[in-house]
Amino acid sequence: MHWKERFPEEITCVRCLEEKEARELDRLLWCEECQVKAKKRASVWGWASGGGIATGLALYIWFGVQPSMDLIPTGWLATLGAAFYLGGRVSREIIFGAMRLRNRRAVEARPPSTGEAPSGRG
Repeated sequence: MHWKERFPEEITCVRCLEEKEARELDRLLWCEECQVKAKKRASVWGWASGGGIATGLALYIWFGVQPSMDLIPTGWLATLGAAFYLGGRVSREIIFGAMRLRNRRAVEARPPSTGEAPSGRG
């Protein structure tokens, strides 16, 4: 028995609170749009932390190792580039996994618009 067979045809996504068909949701009841938004948010935070890791490594190389210009500077730059890329990718996956683990309810939900403009008169 598949887990989706236990649910009705229409299920509410726990992130955006919209009714979706059971086949459109994953096992944590997230719809595709919510997964994409969470991946984008995790990507921004991941690349930012990758930049922090690369900056920290650059400071360590500059002040701790104190490389001379006799060494190949492109090798150090390649090391910083690899630290940025790998740090960003690993951080993104960890952040997305944490978002999935926390599974906060109604994070992407938006209140329905009433269609009425506020009058401003009271």
